[in-house]
Amino acid sequence: MNQVENRLKKRYGYAWTVLKGLVKTDFKLRYQGSFLGVLWSVLKPLLLFVVMYFVFARFLRMTDGTPTYPVVLLAGISSWQFVTESVNTGLRSIVDRGDLLRKIHFPNYIVVVSATVGALISYAINLLVVLVFAVALRVNFTWWALLLPLNIIELYAVTLAMTLIMATMYAYFRDIAHIWEVLQQLIFYAMPIIYPLKVLLEPPRRLELLAKVELLNPIAQSIQDIRHNLIDAENQQTIWTMYGNSVIGWCGKFFPLVFTAVLLWFAVWLFRRNSRKFAEVM
Repeated sequence: MNQVENRLKKRYGYAWTVLKGLVKTDFKLRYQGSFLGVLWSVLKPLLLFVVMYFVFARFLRMTDGTPTYPVVLLAGISSWQFVTESVNTGLRSIVDRGDLLRKIHFPNYIVVVSATVGALISYAINLLVVLVFAVALRVNFTWWALLLPLNIIELYAVTLAMTLIMATMYAYFRDIAHIWEVLQQLIFYAMPIIYPLKVLLEPPRRLELLAKVELLNPIAQSIQDIRHNLIDAENQQTIWTMYGNSVIGWCGKFFPLVFTAVLLWFAVWLFRRNSRKFAEVM
């Protein structure tokens, strides 16, 4: 056991030290000079939640009809905020840290991972706010909440994969940042975040196929699982309840997990293949 620990420390000890330093520095610089500081981690998704709630829930009446819908909406927005913050910061991380990478020798991937870990810390703070809202609205917590860490790990994995791919592409093509700005809007509205999945399942269920297709997206699937497991297991549909027990059904259920694993493998392979060339193109 001690030999394994020593090997891990020898191989990853320096990388872990650098990662902690970068995360701490990024977190300080992110809110440097800001009056509210780290509170913006909570305020940004809260303000977006207020706008979306009044536009879609109050004005357009697009709710699931349950008293817990505000918490469901907040959980979805906070989760999506984590994805966008990770990718938006991470895709520029290699270029922004170019001087540091040339001067100090450490694994390039640490720079990208530090961006996602910083966003993950903000996400953890936001989940605490979601929990406070859930308690205030008397959400009936169930044993499904024990699966929440697995849902967050899946969401982090697909987010890290996207960030590694975007960071690699941005090192060569700066236009990828503008493409991502458009793409993230398309992804956002193509997922049941600001509108409940129940809207697509209303009789005569003509949009049921669309709802199933949307949940094949691992981001949408993991966010919907978070809502189901933490807030409302009774009313929140997931890919596990919408797909049947046939062979095709089970393939559909496991597609997001398999896709996430393959995407992460590809992202790591792509990043490692190009990491030695970053110094030449920056």
